[in-house]
Amino acid sequence: MRKILFIINRKAGTDREKRLEDVIHQHLPAAEFSVSITHLAYLGHGTHLAQEAVQQGVDTVVAVGGDGSINEIAQGLIGSQTALAVIPLGSGNGLARALKIPLNVHKALQVIVQNKRGPIDAGYANEHLFLSNAGVGFDAVVADKFRHTKKRGLQGYAKLVIKTFREYKGDNYTINIDGKTLDRPAFLLSVANGNQFGYEFKLAPDASVFDGLLDVCIVPPVSFLGLLPLSIYSLLGTVHKTKYMQHYTGEYITVNSPQLAYLQVDGDAVPLTSKGEVQFKVVKAALQVILNN
Repeated sequence: MRKILFIINRKAGTDREKRLEDVIHQHLPAAEFSVSITHLAYLGHGTHLAQEAVQQGVDTVVAVGGDGSINEIAQGLIGSQTALAVIPLGSGNGLARALKIPLNVHKALQVIVQNKRGPIDAGYANEHLFLSNAGVGFDAVVADKFRHTKKRGLQGYAKLVIKTFREYKGDNYTINIDGKTLDRPAFLLSVANGNQFGYEFKLAPDASVFDGLLDVCIVPPVSFLGLLPLSIYSLLGTVHKTKYMQHYTGEYITVNSPQLAYLQVDGDAVPLTSKGEVQFKVVKAALQVILNN
């Protein structure tokens, strides 16, 4: 019997937990599946729960929430044969969109039942795991502010972007990509594992969690009026073909800037223990996941 553990982030829109649990049991009947359901209780809890699940021989751990909680749970599954599945209930849902996991709970559960699985790459920014993307520019500043706001969703995020833009001054970066060094001023500097930034924004439309590469996305300094076309081209998936984007790929990337103090990984801001430098790398086929057919 297939053992499945659901880990629910209560903060990610799961206030109607009883209904959600009823839906889970509807799609995964006790006669065919051994289902357990638990909840995140503190920062880092998801990693501990996932590690315990691996030790107990759980077949699939389902992260119910957004990219932040998915990242936390995935940390405990890296390198194991226990697969990560996703029911996307976050704001941006970058990883789910990259894997084409339905945003509808019923359809996402059907994907879990089908049990098609395979390995995806994992990115690291210093010691921090990222599955979708990591960044050190404007996106890191917004991520830091976003974690202090109660307004979620695309509208709240857009308002925060506009407000933050007026205060933000881009930095100059020294970027080394597999031994090749670049010096660039940048408004936004993102390193992508998947093709989704969240909300269907695609800074690296051709990036893939299966190709063993990271995509370096450099947006040069942009005016306020340039935010609109930048956003539109990102939604259309053509930004990499415009003047708004400089695009590179590599396996090992180092970014240096005296002003570097923190970064974002999968939308969550984290402070740097060693200011001024971030080292990015990709670990190929590091995480088993449940895929959509």
